[in-house]
Amino acid sequence: MGSDSEEGFFADGYANPDDGGSGGGGHRWILMVGVFLLVLVIGGGVAAYAVDSSQKDQIADGIKIGGVDVGGQNAADAKAMLERKLVIPLNKPLRVNFDGNNWTLPAARLKVSDDIDRAIDKALAASRSGGMPNRLIRYITGEKVKKTISPDVTYSQQAVNEFVRRISGDVNRDPQNASIAATGDSLNVVPGKPGLEVRDNDLTNKLKKAAVTLTGTRSIALKTQETQPKVGTRNVAKDYPVYLTLDRANYKLSVWNDLKLTKSYTVAVGQAGLETPAGLYHIQDKQVDPVWTVPNSAWAGDMAGQVVPGGTPENPLKARWMGIFDGAGIHGTDETYSLGSAVSHGCVRMGIPDVIDLYDRVDVGTPIYIG
Repeated sequence: MGSDSEEGFFADGYANPDDGGSGGGGHRWILMVGVFLLVLVIGGGVAAYAVDSSQKDQIADGIKIGGVDVGGQNAADAKAMLERKLVIPLNKPLRVNFDGNNWTLPAARLKVSDDIDRAIDKALAASRSGGMPNRLIRYITGEKVKKTISPDVTYSQQAVNEFVRRISGDVNRDPQNASIAATGDSLNVVPGKPGLEVRDNDLTNKLKKAAVTLTGTRSIALKTQETQPKVGTRNVAKDYPVYLTLDRANYKLSVWNDLKLTKSYTVAVGQAGLETPAGLYHIQDKQVDPVWTVPNSAWAGDMAGQVVPGGTPENPLKARWMGIFDGAGIHGTDETYSLGSAVSHGCVRMGIPDVIDLYDRVDVGTPIYIG
């Protein structure tokens, strides 16, 4: 019985201390495996950290700055590449051309500048994103970081605005209103002409884009647009509802309504040395039974400077007055024998019924061309 109990005790799995069996060796083996794994983990971590640290100044594959692939470059090499591929190409003049003319905005005035250092910092930050485990996976698998960074490009907005204004000043042309070319006995319409205007918003936007863009041309074709006159050929007559012409050689005063001849009168004009002034004038004032202030001229004799009331026999300005220029005007006369000749002291004489008729046809401001 006693021996059976002892066998049962060892059979229950308790090692005999005198046995030299596997019980104590198993514990030592587990300990050795644990120590090995710990060393492996610690060693691997140190190695992983070392690998990750070695990449801290490296830009990950797949990252571009301003369209330039800087993947695999360190900060210094990336900056040198960007200086060569971004900065130098952008520091070139901008040109505008139109109708055989060319304008240049020099690079020195445009002052293009790229903040490359900041763009590289962004690239390095993107390369370090995602935590070390993710970065280690990228290092092992060769996975790329797909990211494009736009560098902050600046330029002189003032230089662009001044450039656009200079071009506009050279190109812009005001439209010309339709007008009237008159002679003593005719009216002719001078057609209006459209103006020309730079599409300055379009030009400004294109210059801004060209200043910061590597692709495409730095030479811009200028776009313009026509500007229409306020008074066109078809509606010029509306600006001249009434127009007078005086043909001194033929002693004829004509009225034109909407540029069409409607009435003509026989008149007298200024004599030699006191001619009715030639050129384009306008009716300056109108009076019924005008007062006559006698001019201080030699021909006035003793009456020079006197004021003669209107409607009196002594007043030669009969019935109506329409002033033209510097004392000269249109008035009625009872010396009808003088009509059709050059006998006045510069005024235009008309028969009294005719001057009353004309007076009602014209307003102050009505043009009169004396030829």
